[in-house]
Amino acid sequence: MSEIRMTCEVRTDYDCEATGMPAERWGEAVFNIGDDKELVMEVSVEETGNIVAIMAGEDAVWKGTYEGLRKMLKDQIK
Repeated sequence: MSEIRMTCEVRTDYDCEATGMPAERWGEAVFNIGDDKELVMEVSVEETGNIVAIMAGEDAVWKGTYEGLRKMLKDQIK
């Protein structure tokens, strides 16, 4: 069996949750908003580092490292 390197939790305001979903390399959460909008967050655990991708539709994508995402968010707070 493969090594578990990441786990995931999903919670909603309907007191619905799924916890402890194991992953070896990657996981993604997909939110369908209305009839035509999709928001996706993907996390990949790689030998060279952790990669994060955020997609708002097909034409708006950010992909980088976990550290890069933290820096970008911190810079937005200033």
